[in-house]
Amino acid sequence: MKPHTDKRDVLKKYWGYDNFRPLQDEIIESVLQGCDTLALLPTGGGKSLCYQLPALMLEGLCLVVSPLIALMKDQVQQLGERGIKAACLVSGLSGIEQEIVYNNCIHGKIKILYVSPERLGQRVFIEHFRQMHVSFIAVDEAHCISQWGYDFRPSYLEISKIRSYHPSIPILALTATATHYVAEDIKRQLMFASNSRQFQSSFQRQNLAYMVFHEEDKMGRLLRIVHNTGNCGIIYVRNRRRTREIANRLIANGISATYYHAGLEVKERDAAQRRWMQGEVNAIVATNAFGMGIDKPNVRYVVHLDIPSSIEAYFQEAGRAGRDGEKAYAVLLFNDNDLETLQHNFESSYPSQKHIANIYRAICNYYQLPIGSGTDCQFDFNIEALCSTYRFNVIEFFNATRLLEREGLISLPELEESQSRIFIPLSREDVYRFQVEQPRYSDLMTLLLRTYGGLFTDFTPISEQALARRLYLDAQQIRNMLLHMDALKAIVYRPKHTKPQIIFTSPRIDANDLYLSESKYKELKRRAQERLEAMRQYVLSDKKCRSRMLLSYFGEENVEPCGICDYCIQAKKKSKRAKECNEALRTRLLELIKEHSYRAEELVAKVGHIYEKPVLQTLHELVDERLVTIDELLRFRIM
Repeated sequence: MKPHTDKRDVLKKYWGYDNFRPLQDEIIESVLQGCDTLALLPTGGGKSLCYQLPALMLEGLCLVVSPLIALMKDQVQQLGERGIKAACLVSGLSGIEQEIVYNNCIHGKIKILYVSPERLGQRVFIEHFRQMHVSFIAVDEAHCISQWGYDFRPSYLEISKIRSYHPSIPILALTATATHYVAEDIKRQLMFASNSRQFQSSFQRQNLAYMVFHEEDKMGRLLRIVHNTGNCGIIYVRNRRRTREIANRLIANGISATYYHAGLEVKERDAAQRRWMQGEVNAIVATNAFGMGIDKPNVRYVVHLDIPSSIEAYFQEAGRAGRDGEKAYAVLLFNDNDLETLQHNFESSYPSQKHIANIYRAICNYYQLPIGSGTDCQFDFNIEALCSTYRFNVIEFFNATRLLEREGLISLPELEESQSRIFIPLSREDVYRFQVEQPRYSDLMTLLLRTYGGLFTDFTPISEQALARRLYLDAQQIRNMLLHMDALKAIVYRPKHTKPQIIFTSPRIDANDLYLSESKYKELKRRAQERLEAMRQYVLSDKKCRSRMLLSYFGEENVEPCGICDYCIQAKKKSKRAKECNEALRTRLLELIKEHSYRAEELVAKVGHIYEKPVLQTLHELVDERLVTIDELLRFRIM
């Protein structure tokens, strides 16, 4: 694919748009000029286009570092549909799958390569990366590189190291949630050059009304919100079990709904997401596993029934409402128990180092990994079974695994293998010979070759169900045949995963040697406590516009009140009531003074002593307006 020279021509050809969104043009131009660039764009601001488009305009390959496996795969698919060659390297790929991707990148057959940050420190990756012709590096969710960020991932620190292999190429860092400190830390950690540029779009959403309500009957309030708002929405909860319960309550009240969480099988998750995306159901009840990379413009409400752990997480999830620019609502419902639960969950998120070591030992023993072995070993990961076997608390266990993942000992990829894949490692002559020698597989091999292209160059997604229908067999028979063909080395068959996975990214170490830096651990916890406290202040405050509070957290000051959040609405009501009371008081005082002249204390007594201050204030206003005068006896008279 030859590089293009005009940005708008590329935009029109591949995306069908005539104009860029705010700041996209400037960010793309900065990359094209070879400058290290930091782009702070709100959720839905079009970050991916900022690296995808310049990748087509420059010679070589764009390397995209992203922590979101599901989003990587989705974007590779979308780019392929636009005729743009893209690939991704994620945990769980076999050696041959990786080698195919690497070779295609080295030989210029790929324009955009997505990798997880954990990949960057691997020797195999570095060896191939040095041979690639790279145009620039894009770092998505760049706040993850910062110790100040809410989702710090140490593997992101490898990015600055790989710059040395292509020192002349620029880096584009993108994020939707970065405070001033995070932004500066991103530039420092990525070793930005002195001529680097930063572009920041306002995070203000003028169509999005932020609401916070203290509510004991949250389900009742939710039903009223959904009935009154109508149309499409997301309801976020922290507990997987509650997704189903609340969805069923909505359905029982005449609202079409479904639910989504990471514990569902891929088929169930895909079906729930598809039904909601296509408008078959209006409401989806989900954990925070849902929403990343989802671009549905007509979401009218996002309701949180539990308090998120940080402003960043809340802002990102709430921002999925109203992307079409029409009025939308972000509602957070809480009660006193929620505040206690929030603090308890925080404490559970940082188990002791001894407890983390015990959990690591238990995981390794469960999968029978000897010390020094296990690199790249992958297993089904059943948290409930592990916790039951070793009597661990599920929440503490889960949080310990996340800390182990931060240390690079394990990886817990998202369950997004929605399709099986096949690669044919043979020449066409060898395929023909295989069909002659193994006639029982000949029809299936022929159907594969006729149905799917690219089987000889890359792993290709297939459908066992579709193949079964064509051959008048059932899907399980097809799976068995493909497994046999794999054993005969005629194909490489990768069935889809239906259960969560765990991958050991490093050899097993003795749990006694597992060491987390005490200062680093305390710093992580302190930063998390600060974010938690900011969230608490947001929930409990009734003294400031919600939008202004959120924008202030991200460094935007001197912003006008939004006028549509719960605080601004109440402030308007108070102002209106005050105005009405003032008018009534003026009328009453004028009526009294018309009948008789009174001293100020007499008027206060007639109106009521609790109104002394407003009475005196109103009398001064009436005098200033020359409706009333004061005589020599300090009595108020009509002019």
